[in-house]
Amino acid sequence: MRILFICTGNTCRSPMAEHLLRHKLPSLEVKSAGIYAVENLPANKNAQLVLQEKGIEINHYSQPVTEKLLHWADLVITMTIQHKHSLILEYPSFQEKYYTLKEYVTPSIQKSLENLTKAYAQLEQERAQFIQEHEQEYSMNKLNELMVAKFKNKIEEIRQLEKTIVNGDVQDPFGGDIHIYRDTLKELDSYISKLAKNIKSNGGLQNDQET
Repeated sequence: MRILFICTGNTCRSPMAEHLLRHKLPSLEVKSAGIYAVENLPANKNAQLVLQEKGIEINHYSQPVTEKLLHWADLVITMTIQHKHSLILEYPSFQEKYYTLKEYVTPSIQKSLENLTKAYAQLEQERAQFIQEHEQEYSMNKLNELMVAKFKNKIEEIRQLEKTIVNGDVQDPFGGDIHIYRDTLKELDSYISKLAKNIKSNGGLQNDQET
């Protein structure tokens, strides 16, 4: 089983996650990369320090996401929902591998994301149909005005779903002091522990079904 962690610059969250999981499951193949990573930057100094406080040594240099890495991975775990969306847009052929960390180990978050995706898709389909049926009758400004009124309830439903997954991201410590990095590491460690338990229990790519 091969796991690829993704964050923004591949100097803070994803290398921390990578080394936490490797520490817990040394035989596992784990890598990390960044959506906007610059090649060969060392891990952030504070990220190194907080890992060392847990007895975990880190020798890491950043790398950008590539198609080759996505081919390599069995599971691609992102730190935020936006990272996941960015991967879906740029590399849609691998999207069945993409999960946020919290989504993968927390079924309630996964269900909320699934419902949100369905709600978005349904709204876009209905909007496209409405435009097709009425584009000869009204200007685009008028169409937009009518759609806001027509789909008011659906838009509100989407907003409520979005609120349920606001905390689905791992906080970004970049620019923070050592205490912020400790907080992020603590948060990561909690979810990486669940991931490691999942892997040991199931021996494969199955979500933890415990609540």
